[in-house]
Amino acid sequence: MEEKEINIEELLKKAENEQETKAPESEENVNAEAATDTNVTEEEAKTDEESAPADPLAELQNQIEELKKEMLYKQAEFENYRKRTIKEKAELILGGGEKTIKEILPVLDDFERALADKTEDPNAIREGMQLIFNKFVSTLEKMGVKKIETEGADFNVDFHEAIALVPGLGDEMKGKVIDCTKTGYMLNDKVIRHAQVAVGQ
Repeated sequence: MEEKEINIEELLKKAENEQETKAPESEENVNAEAATDTNVTEEEAKTDEESAPADPLAELQNQIEELKKEMLYKQAEFENYRKRTIKEKAELILGGGEKTIKEILPVLDDFERALADKTEDPNAIREGMQLIFNKFVSTLEKMGVKKIETEGADFNVDFHEAIALVPGLGDEMKGKVIDCTKTGYMLNDKVIRHAQVAVGQ
């Protein structure tokens, strides 16, 4: 068999044709890859837009509305509390007055019985008055009312009101209560009326 002579020029042309044929395919692949990259970039951009913070002004306005609602709620709550407190104080005052009157009514009954008694015996009348007085003092003590003691006490502005100064009684009586012209009283350790006294000078 005769061997065919290899034509180098034909081989070179054939190789060039094969490269040219493959080149468009590779370009298409590159273009496809570029298109894919573009799609990915667009999706990432959308995700970034979704994750981006909202309008700051709109957020502030929403916060202001929420604060307004909360303030109105607190204001209404405080107003209800104030009205409830006023009502409770009024009920407490009325209830306290009612309790006081109920405690004093038995003493009033004793006065009515004493006035209805026709006795003319001064000792019996005095004794009856003393009993009513003692009962009245006992009733006041139950309610927390106590007499301010003044006999032989040192003058104290927290409990006493000086209405006269008595000179010439010596150093021993200086600053001492000499006489009490009006009894003072305390209610639960609070002075409700100062004792009016004369003080040694």
